[in-house]
Amino acid sequence: MTPVLDLAGIFVFALSGALEGVRKRLDAVGIAVLAFFTAVGGGIVRDLFIGVQPAALRDTWYLLVPIAAAVIAFFWHPQVERAMPGVLVFDAAGLGLFCAVGTSKALHYGLAPMHAVFLGVCTAVGGGVIRDVLSGEKPSLLYDRELYAVPAMLGSATMAVLYALGVRGFVATLSSAVLAFAFRMLAMRYRWRAPLARASAGGSERRGRHRPRPRSGHRRERRTAAFEREQMGTRRNLTRN
Repeated sequence: MTPVLDLAGIFVFALSGALEGVRKRLDAVGIAVLAFFTAVGGGIVRDLFIGVQPAALRDTWYLLVPIAAAVIAFFWHPQVERAMPGVLVFDAAGLGLFCAVGTSKALHYGLAPMHAVFLGVCTAVGGGVIRDVLSGEKPSLLYDRELYAVPAMLGSATMAVLYALGVRGFVATLSSAVLAFAFRMLAMRYRWRAPLARASAGGSERRGRHRPRPRSGHRRERRTAAFEREQMGTRRNLTRN
């Protein structure tokens, strides 16, 4: 039987994908597709890397829950938008749960800790990347200013460390998920942002001093204007004489 917490995370992720479809003015089918891949896309990518049949293709609940989220977003999206602060809390919980479960499954199939951490992050954020690509947006993972992938990385790394120390099962999953959830909530509460590389001052000064060479058309216009002024001056001199 599919765990209730897993289904809750799938529902919240599917809801975010469905709302994106509503904002993009997609039809009902497009909204359902975005909801499905946002919810289970990361897990499918993880299972394909591991080499097992994706869980989303074995359990009917993995299909029914995203469809239910798509229906809710399609008919009641204004009410869902107003409840977004609460939805973000569940989204953070789903992020923590997915990164922990994804890392645990990768370790269970014998992957190295670093690879397992990578697949844990893929499980948590892969669906969002697929959602952005399908909706024609730049993947938000590449502009992680709001620290979404970083909490997933922290939770996945914690899961790998606990697994190496012999702490496994429910305790390890809960500890890793709670840590990722807490980090994500703190990042939203205090608006933590990822650092950006600063442009070099020398490069800015050089760019400021640089003046683009005028195009040939502009040069011809200036030469024509100068020639006309010269002709006008000549005519004035002849008139005076």
